[in-house]
Amino acid sequence: MKLVKLFDAEYRVMQIIWENEPISSRELSEICFEKLGWKRTTTYTMLKKLIEKGYAQNDKKIVTSKISKETVQIEESKAFLDKNFAGSLYSFIAAFTSKNSIDDEEIKKIQKLINKAKTNR
Repeated sequence: MKLVKLFDAEYRVMQIIWENEPISSRELSEICFEKLGWKRTTTYTMLKKLIEKGYAQNDKKIVTSKISKETVQIEESKAFLDKNFAGSLYSFIAAFTSKNSIDDEEIKKIQKLINKAKTNR
């Protein structure tokens, strides 16, 4: 399934929905005011866009996601790799590790992912 790109503001609203769903549209607007400084009308405009794009639904003033956070993260990650590293995970990791250190615990977690990927081929 090809998802329509989320803009940063839309992604922030989706994060709030994912963290709090099911959530009333009123409560969503209150959280967006608290966390983002948005007026109610701004939140409702963003919610309308998310509904039109198929990411959320508002049934009887109760908002829920239609697409999981994990699905969106996977698609966003693929798009990032394609745009910045010609789709190469290796190129991303090489660029990242050239200027950033990775602690032993992170290395262990990454190695587990690599081992799991090997067995799932």
